[in-house]
Amino acid sequence: MSTLLAAINTASAPKPFGHYVQAMNAGGLVFVSGQLPARLDGTSLADMPFEAQARQSLANLLAIVEGAGLRHDRIAKVTAYLVGVEHWTAFNAIYAEAFGEHRPARSVVPVPALHHGYLIELEAIAVS
Repeated sequence: MSTLLAAINTASAPKPFGHYVQAMNAGGLVFVSGQLPARLDGTSLADMPFEAQARQSLANLLAIVEGAGLRHDRIAKVTAYLVGVEHWTAFNAIYAEAFGEHRPARSVVPVPALHHGYLIELEAIAVS
């Protein structure tokens, strides 16, 4: 049995920094690659406070899900990598604001560092 794979790329989110796609649809599951807090034009927000970085990462993630033709309520799972567990409370509030009543499964993973000096990276799985 062959699973159809379709790359998802949208101009509404920053282009990937490496050898990967923004997301991949694999048999109706949309796997969104890790989203860092970069602006649409690729410029970094690494020098901004955590809250600004979290909002940008979420905006990038949601733009990719929309680029796959889905709404945010089709997101089934989010994994958040945070530099510093002290950001958990702020992240939780910003996340709740972005998702409203929808509550995807979620993991928050404290990490010692992320590429380019960012404080957050988000990835997700959505269902088409």
